[in-house]
Amino acid sequence: MKMWSGRFRQPLNSEFERWQRSFGFDRRLLQYELAASTAHATALKNAGILSANELIGILQGLEQLGKQSAGSLGFFEDDEAEDVHHFVEKQLVAFIGELGYKLHSGRSRNEQIATDLRLFVRAAIDQLQEELGKLGSAIVDRAEHAGDAAIPAYTHLQRAEPVLVGHWLLAYVEMFLRDADRLADCRKRLNLCPLGSGAVAGATLPLDRTLMADKLGFDAPTANSMDATSDRDFAIEFVQALSLLALHLSRWAEEMILFSSQEYGFIELPEAYSTGSSAMPQKKNPDLLELVRGKSGRVIGNATALMMSVKGLPLAYNKDLQETQEPLFDSANALLQMLPLVTGWMKAVEFHLEAMQKAANSGFMNAWAAATYLVNRGVPSRLAHERIGKAVQMCLERNCELKDLSLQELQSLSPAFGEDFKESLTLPAVLAAHDVVGGTAPGRVRQAIGAARKKIESLREEVHANA
Repeated sequence: MKMWSGRFRQPLNSEFERWQRSFGFDRRLLQYELAASTAHATALKNAGILSANELIGILQGLEQLGKQSAGSLGFFEDDEAEDVHHFVEKQLVAFIGELGYKLHSGRSRNEQIATDLRLFVRAAIDQLQEELGKLGSAIVDRAEHAGDAAIPAYTHLQRAEPVLVGHWLLAYVEMFLRDADRLADCRKRLNLCPLGSGAVAGATLPLDRTLMADKLGFDAPTANSMDATSDRDFAIEFVQALSLLALHLSRWAEEMILFSSQEYGFIELPEAYSTGSSAMPQKKNPDLLELVRGKSGRVIGNATALMMSVKGLPLAYNKDLQETQEPLFDSANALLQMLPLVTGWMKAVEFHLEAMQKAANSGFMNAWAAATYLVNRGVPSRLAHERIGKAVQMCLERNCELKDLSLQELQSLSPAFGEDFKESLTLPAVLAAHDVVGGTAPGRVRQAIGAARKKIESLREEVHANA
């Protein structure tokens, strides 16, 4: 029996009926539907709609439904259920008889789906933050293990300055910690309970909304029934946060792909996360990295799809909102599957530290440090920049590095050059010169590693507190 069929005389067109069903994808919300139904049943008992025995019967039926759904692969085979709400009602009636129909007293599917989706997003955020903590820890471990090894840093894809390998890796930790913060912020805003909002105007029974919110771990009931049943801001905000996370993962993947090429030779792709070519026997391809980069585009596209689905909707609930579910589920799936694999890859990848170190020692990446040498001896910054630029041009003409120029040649450009100039050009000296908070001086990087570990531990504590 349909949940709405009393007013209709004609059956639905069979093709339309199949086409408009959402049970094929919203059945993944079953555990949240059962939790919300349990809270609603308790409120019905307190409002005098259910007797104590009826409440016990409904709760036992919901519990039985949950157990069966976990133990049978064919449990969800249902050609009639329109959605997860209809499915639960059908199964409940099959378990406990017509008493099951009482559960829908005073509520609407509009508030049910709004509640279920909030519960889904909240749980997904907790899982994602847990995975981000694991990924952050894996990267910090690699940063610490790299010690004082250096790597070229690039701007415009041209060698710029040397940095510690650990400093380079910690840049990604900062990105992922920001992603975790955005998810936590989204969680705070979504953690309000729509139950009791009815179809649009609020429940017609004296339901204790605060009780239902408390039972489901929400901070409070939603403030407006029209907004509660039509709001999908939380889903849009969640997927937008995921799109930034996906963007960061895509940037990470692109750099690892570049650095694994023979032209760079900085990393060795782990075989457990790579494949070969069916035509070229020598190939080892960065498949995980390429799929991370590719799937990130889907997540970013889903954020746009969600906004387009909602942008023209008048208040309150409209069937269009059904279309917000699949992009939401797809985005959550993509990141929940991706993050553990990225963490595994980071643990397995081999860094060619010697190759990185060698590359960090050439290509005039000490030029800014050389200009700073002159600045420290009273030469105005712009003039110091010009003098070192002329020195670089001299080296290019002679196919040498700055350290190869004689003191006489240097002093022809500026009398401020002294015997100690070449000491300022060594890799340790250049790294040490960046001794500011957030800089790549070894002491600063060691401090940053410790700070990153503390942030990750705070993230884990927050996730466990929400559990």
